[in-house]
Amino acid sequence: MRDFLELLAARVPAPGGGGAAAVTGALAAGLVAMAARFSDAQLPAAADVARQADELRERAAGLADQDAAAYRAVLDAYRLPAGGDGSERRRRIAAALHGAAAVPLEIAEIAAQVAGLAAQVAAGGNPNLRGDTVAAAHLAEASARSSAALVDINVALGRLPGDLSRRAAGAVAMAQAAAARVTAE
Repeated sequence: MRDFLELLAARVPAPGGGGAAAVTGALAAGLVAMAARFSDAQLPAAADVARQADELRERAAGLADQDAAAYRAVLDAYRLPAGGDGSERRRRIAAALHGAAAVPLEIAEIAAQVAGLAAQVAAGGNPNLRGDTVAAAHLAEASARSSAALVDINVALGRLPGDLSRRAAGAVAMAQAAAARVTAE
C-alpha cells in the first residue's frame, strides 16, 4: 500500500485518479467481505456476499494497473506525429481515449455493486460491523463518482459516444442510492 501511495504522489503520469478510484473500490469491497464474514449468524447469505465482494475486490484492484496502461496509451497516441492528413493520429487518439474511458466505467460499475452489497450487509448483518458497512458504502460511492468523472472527461476529449457517460451516471446513481440506504438505517 505504501508503495502505491508513494507512486500516486510522485511526479509520474500514472497511477492517477483512475488507479485511486480502483483502489478505493477495492478497499470498499474488502470491508464488505470482512463484515459479511462476521455476519454469518445474522445473514444467511453472508458467505455468498463475502465471495462476491472478494471477486469484486480482485477485479477492482486489477483495474488500477489497467487504468495506468490505458492512460499511457493515450499519452503515446498524442505523441504520434501528425503526418499526412492526421486522420490516423486522430483515430489512434480516439481509440486510446475510448480505452481510457472504458476502464473507469468498469470501476464505476464494480463500485455500484460493492455499494449494493454493503447495503445488504448493513441491513441484515452483524450490527457491530455497521461502521465498516457504512464506510464501505461511502467509499464505493466515492469510487463510482470519481470514476464517472474520468469517463466524462475522456468521452468529451475523444468525442466518444454518450452511452459511456450514461452508463457511468447510472452506476453513480446506484452507488449513491445504496449509500443513502445504509446511512438512513
